[in-house]
Amino acid sequence: MTQSLNATGLPPAFPDHTQLPESDGTFVKNFQEHPQSILLTDSLESTLQTLHPDGQYAIGQDCGIYWRETDPPERGAEAPDWFYVPNVPPLLDGEIRRSYVIWREYMVPIIAIKLASGDGSEERDNTPLSRLPEGTNQKPGKFWVYEQIIRIPYYAIYTIKTSQLEVYNCVNARYCRLEPNDRGHYLIERMGVELGVWEGSYQNQTQRWLRWWDNQGNLLLTGSEQARLERLHTEQERQRADRVEQTQRDAIPQLLAMGLTVEQVAQALSLSVEEVQRLG
Repeated sequence: MTQSLNATGLPPAFPDHTQLPESDGTFVKNFQEHPQSILLTDSLESTLQTLHPDGQYAIGQDCGIYWRETDPPERGAEAPDWFYVPNVPPLLDGEIRRSYVIWREYMVPIIAIKLASGDGSEERDNTPLSRLPEGTNQKPGKFWVYEQIIRIPYYAIYTIKTSQLEVYNCVNARYCRLEPNDRGHYLIERMGVELGVWEGSYQNQTQRWLRWWDNQGNLLLTGSEQARLERLHTEQERQRADRVEQTQRDAIPQLLAMGLTVEQVAQALSLSVEEVQRLG
């Protein structure tokens, strides 16, 4: 019996993220793709902290999602430019993720975003996986893989050249193209945010960028934008305090000239006696 088991053996285990290629060797198509992915992640940080106070989520940027074993392995992967997976650890056994392997994790990304350098036809390719007459497999289209195999609830295609944004939602195992709301944004209901196009400057590029808004239409800020806003608020408060102090300085001698005591002036201006004496 032992010899029979040894002879038969067991099938090899499915590979994990450390055993699969982390790149298919293709180049990033243009200079906007990298900062665009960073912008999406940076501005979503506070929202993700609210959604996942335990820190259990992962963001992929131009990383492979492996959905089937192939030879070579990278033919069984699709690589969205940006995707978000809830309720998974950011590290695996203390190691940085090299890819996202569906058969190892089973949790599907909520949204995948493709930044199309061309006309978007490659990202809309709905060709199914099939067997060709010569015995080889027909390479499936990205759209078909996301819709029929990985079944990502939301799939967004942003055509950079035309600034056209398409967002699809999976309903009854089929992608339906969403209509924008009155703000021109697309509600990603399971995240409580909206996705849309914003024109402005980021990392020394003035372009039309994909951005997030909350469901009230407020732009979600990056860390640097939030810091800039706080500095502006602090400066405004300082200027307001300076104006109030100058007004008090001007008022004190006028009130004293009217015959009010220092104590009365202090009470009228909501100051201490010492402050009246100092400012006067």
